Amino acid sequence: MTKQANSPPTREKGAPVAPPSPPAWRHYLWLLAIGIFFALFFILPTTQHQSAVTLNYSQFLHDVSGHKVKTVTIAPSGSATGKLSNGNQFTTAIPPQAGQSLLDQLQKSGVQITANTTGTSFGSEVLSWLILLLPFIILGYLWWRLSKGVGGRMQGALGVGRSKAKVFDEERPKTTFADVAGYEGAKFEIREVVDFLRHPERYARAGAIAPRGILMIGPPGTGKTLLARAVAGEADVPFFSVTGSSFVEMFVGVGAARVRDLFEEARKRAPAIIFVDEVDAIGQRRAGSGVVVANDEREQTLNQLLAEMDGFDPATGIIVLAATNRPEVLDPALLRPGRFDRQVTIPLPTLSERSAILKVHSRGKRLDQTVDLEVVARGTPGFSGADLANLVNEAAIVAVRANREVLIATDFDEARDRVILGRREGSNVLLPDEKHAVAVHEAGHALVAAYSDKADPIAKVTILPAGQSLGVTEQLPLVERHLYGEDYLYDTLAVCLGGRASELVVIGQGSTGASNDLAKATDLATKMVREFGLSPAVGPVGYPSGGSVFLDGGGSALSSRPFAERTQAVIDSEVSRLLREAEQRAVDVLRAHLDVLDKLVQLLVAKETVDGSEVYALTGRPEPRGGTRMTLAPDHGASAKGTPDSVGTSKAQEDEPAG
Repeated sequence: MTKQANSPPTREKGAPVAPPSPPAWRHYLWLLAIGIFFALFFILPTTQHQSAVTLNYSQFLHDVSGHKVKTVTIAPSGSATGKLSNGNQFTTAIPPQAGQSLLDQLQKSGVQITANTTGTSFGSEVLSWLILLLPFIILGYLWWRLSKGVGGRMQGALGVGRSKAKVFDEERPKTTFADVAGYEGAKFEIREVVDFLRHPERYARAGAIAPRGILMIGPPGTGKTLLARAVAGEADVPFFSVTGSSFVEMFVGVGAARVRDLFEEARKRAPAIIFVDEVDAIGQRRAGSGVVVANDEREQTLNQLLAEMDGFDPATGIIVLAATNRPEVLDPALLRPGRFDRQVTIPLPTLSERSAILKVHSRGKRLDQTVDLEVVARGTPGFSGADLANLVNEAAIVAVRANREVLIATDFDEARDRVILGRREGSNVLLPDEKHAVAVHEAGHALVAAYSDKADPIAKVTILPAGQSLGVTEQLPLVERHLYGEDYLYDTLAVCLGGRASELVVIGQGSTGASNDLAKATDLATKMVREFGLSPAVGPVGYPSGGSVFLDGGGSALSSRPFAERTQAVIDSEVSRLLREAEQRAVDVLRAHLDVLDKLVQLLVAKETVDGSEVYALTGRPEPRGGTRMTLAPDHGASAKGTPDSVGTSKAQEDEPAG
């Protein structure tokens, strides 16, 4: 494959373009304003007075004698204006020789005489000039608005270097550490940093130096941002909150400029705390030598952040908090001591922490006496804090659908199924033969789990379709530990293939409904051979399948195999052997208890949902009620969602639709 130079990006591909220029016709507005000014200058004086009649002095005296003049205003210059009896205006010129005789005649004829000693009033002059300048004002404002539209865009282009951080100073979030349930270790480390900013003298006496940065690592929804909000609510120092993606825009150099501006503002308010959410958006590993394609803008932003945190002129009195769920992509220079001195891991909550989180999210909700949050917490392994908040909200929605304001235990059960599996469908969507086949399949899962000493206990079996599954067998661990025994893994393989084994025993043939089970069992068997060293043929070697993305083992597989083709053939052979042995073991268990299998199938067809206690009652085995049955129990990250956990086991057997 050869690399070819790409053509310059076009506008359709999202390439940055210059701001549009202002319209050229806006310059003609000034010519229009000048034209309107002169038009008003000549027209306005003619409209200040009504149409006046010009009289000579003889006509004026004649009209006065005939009592046709009503009012007259005599100016010092000798001009006179007034109003005739018929309402018309008139103007005339009075000779200086008229003197007192004219005034006497005017008084004798009953004319109202007014003497005008000044010119046009100041208000009239101001109003006239305002009217004359009005075109310049209006058109000038229009020209300014047209210019500002483009100038504003240019200012946005020139001012993008300003940081978009939100500052919490006097007004702080209401969240405190009391609102963050569990994670006492993480809260202690972060609270210690806040205490350092509050009382630096205590640490200075011992020669302690405040950490430059704290990186919070954890899966999505575990409360990293919530902890940062709690710090903002608890701290007595300014708190800057910004997301990693807000540093980068289409202009080159914007990210580095915003980083500089952010730290400059923080220095002015020091001591201060800066929180960068999703720091992996700017902190990804820089491209190495020989790489043709590189993101120079992102690398400039990262280099500026490195320099600000611990460069030639390091920021003092500033502590940087950051959160990410992808630590494997961060640049090593960002993670070294002196920048992010501490890394606080925030894992999925344990049983006690889930119970405390449920209590926090249940505030303000009316719970029935039948609701035991400890039981709900046990039924939600692998749930994050966000999942638990969603669970409580879904339970409240279920109660509203039933026209209730009080939440009962079944609301949480239905909400958990909704979160894990999706919306539950009625059994009438299945044909009678399909319904019987699903019952046979799920009964096989349940019985193999019940007769396996190290498998997780059965919580519920249902043949009601939900989401992409036609039926579900839920298994919930009794205890939460961090290691898995080899016997537990073998039992888990048998449980995964129990549905297919039941179809072979009862129906005599397999079906497409076991495709999801086969995929999970194959994945677990592959990990047992390649990673856990549980195959005598391969030996105690480990070939990890890939890195961790989002901290849940979902990384992509290695691009090249670190072993030979012969080793791959041995691995394939061992995986096939483990699966065949697990299937045969499940078949043997079901054939040995065929009568119990028939009873459970009939019970599932009749009731559609069977509790785990009923399954154990049919088998005659005691229902597990403690952690004594399992020497090594599933990890607390094991999920009831039917997805593989950190070692590939599955806590719910889901069957995909046939075909």
